[in-house]
Amino acid sequence: MRIRAVSIWLLLLAGIAIAAAQTSPAPNPAAPPVESEKPMLTIPAGTKVPLSLKQAISTKTAKDGDPVYAEIAFPFVVNERVVIPAGTYLQGRIERVQRGGHVKGRAEVLIHFTSMIYPSGYTVMLGGSVENTPGAERTSMKDSEGTIRQDSDAGTKAKEAAGGATTGAVIGAVTAGGKGAGIGAGAGGVAGLAVGMLSRGADVRLEPGASIEMEIQREVTVDASRVSARREVIVRND
Repeated sequence: MRIRAVSIWLLLLAGIAIAAAQTSPAPNPAAPPVESEKPMLTIPAGTKVPLSLKQAISTKTAKDGDPVYAEIAFPFVVNERVVIPAGTYLQGRIERVQRGGHVKGRAEVLIHFTSMIYPSGYTVMLGGSVENTPGAERTSMKDSEGTIRQDSDAGTKAKEAAGGATTGAVIGAVTAGGKGAGIGAGAGGVAGLAVGMLSRGADVRLEPGASIEMEIQREVTVDASRVSARREVIVRND
C-alpha cells in the first residue's frame, strides 16, 4: 500500500510539471534582448577643463545671446578612464557684454557653456563658466560667475593728457616765450583730457585659439559606451 501511494504521488507531480510546461509561453526568438544597465561615468562639479576658443570675441561687436564655440584642448581623465576626449566641442552663449566707458567702467563679457558634443555626436547638457583666460592679454576675472574684465587703462589716458600738456608747452614757448609755455601747457592739458573723455576704454578681445579654462558648475553624468567613439570620416570618389 505504501509503495502504491508513493507511485500515485509521483504520477501526480509528473502530471503537474507537464501541465505547467504546456501552459507557460514559449520564448520568442524575435524579441529583442533585455539591455543591461548602461555603464555611466561622472564628471564632478568643480572640474576645470582647458578649452581652445573657435572664434574671435570682442566687446566692441558682441551682443547678449551670441553663440560661443570652443574645443577641448586636452583629454580629461577620471580613475584612468577618459571622460572627455580631446576634440570634444563645447557650445555656449554670451550672457552679458559691456563696453568700456568714456570716463569710468571697464569692458566686460560673461560667457556660459551649455552643452558638450562628443566626437560621436553624443551631446551632454552642462553648466560651465569661465574660470581663467590664460590666452588673453590684459584681462582678469571679475567674479565667481566667470565675468572677463579688461584691465584698467587709466594710466594710458593719463599719459595722453600729460603728452598733450608737454606738446602745448613746447608750442607756447616757441610762439610766445616763457609766458606762452604756461598757457600752452594748460591748453595742451585740456586738449589731452578732452581726448581721454571722448575715447572709450579698451575692449575685451579674445582671439581664435585663445586658451580658456572652464569650470563645470554641477555634476555631469555621461554614458561610458559613447565617450570613446570617434567621428566618422566620409570619403567620396567623385
